[in-house]
Amino acid sequence: MSKKVSGSKVVIIGAGQVGATIAYAMSIQQACRDLVLVDIMADKAEGEAMDIAHGLPFLGEMAVRSAGYEECADADVIVFAAGAARKPGETRMDLAAKNCRIAKSATTEMMKYYNGAVILVVANPVDVITYKICQWTGLPTNKVVGSGTVLDSIRFRYLLSEKFNIDVKNVHGYIIGEHGDTQFPAWSATNIAGFSIDDYCTASGISFSAEERDEIALKTKKAGAEVIKRKGATFYGIGISVSSLVMSLLKDSDTIRTVGIVLDGEYGLKDTVVNIPCIISSDGVTKVLELKLTDDEAAKLQASGEAVKSVIEHVKDI
Repeated sequence: MSKKVSGSKVVIIGAGQVGATIAYAMSIQQACRDLVLVDIMADKAEGEAMDIAHGLPFLGEMAVRSAGYEECADADVIVFAAGAARKPGETRMDLAAKNCRIAKSATTEMMKYYNGAVILVVANPVDVITYKICQWTGLPTNKVVGSGTVLDSIRFRYLLSEKFNIDVKNVHGYIIGEHGDTQFPAWSATNIAGFSIDDYCTASGISFSAEERDEIALKTKKAGAEVIKRKGATFYGIGISVSSLVMSLLKDSDTIRTVGIVLDGEYGLKDTVVNIPCIISSDGVTKVLELKLTDDEAAKLQASGEAVKSVIEHVKDI
């Protein structure tokens, strides 16, 4: 197993398909100097770390290893990916209760050694678990960040780039709200190289009907389910997305991403978690950015916040 090296350190709690893929993506991108996998199944964590470490000579000087929760003591970022996948016939509420129990147990162990790291929550339902970890730990809200709709927003941009046959780097837009059924595109904040969607359609001579917009919003929302239907799970997209988030946190780069934190009045929402554009840096979320939403978008965001709050209420005793 690779030995610990000095420099930025990330601990991933949960070495299942998502956690291991995040580690793999981070190794390819050389996201940090020291990467540690922690899992209740110690052999699984060790095997994943070994497998990645064997390829490191082609990549760089990064160390990848497995260990226990004590490694959280000097971590810069802790990625929380511990949780179970939803089973056939299992309701959303069932999954929330099950994964909150898993998260609470892991959080208890993590906090025995915690010393200031940003906690990046990935486990689903991510908005609810972000809220609960903030509650259990008593940490400032900016230090517990949900990966939220970062992947959804990238999927949205990809679909728009396909529609307009344009480089995805020129497409800018956000999926906001819950990471789930009540998420929606903030069309009023979507643009292509500075052009609003309507202005770009006029300039390029492309039609884009309300029905087509609804279809792209639905495809974005259902993208994960479509991947799961075909291959049983989704982990590459989230692996790359989380690796990108981690690098933004470590590099103190003041990056804008649609992440989730417990809100305290922003957008008129309080004591719930939704995903909106935030500036993230080495201290977590440094600023929540309030978009000028249309009345319809603002109403949808309120409904999304209430949807998350209803699940939080369901697991209030955990």
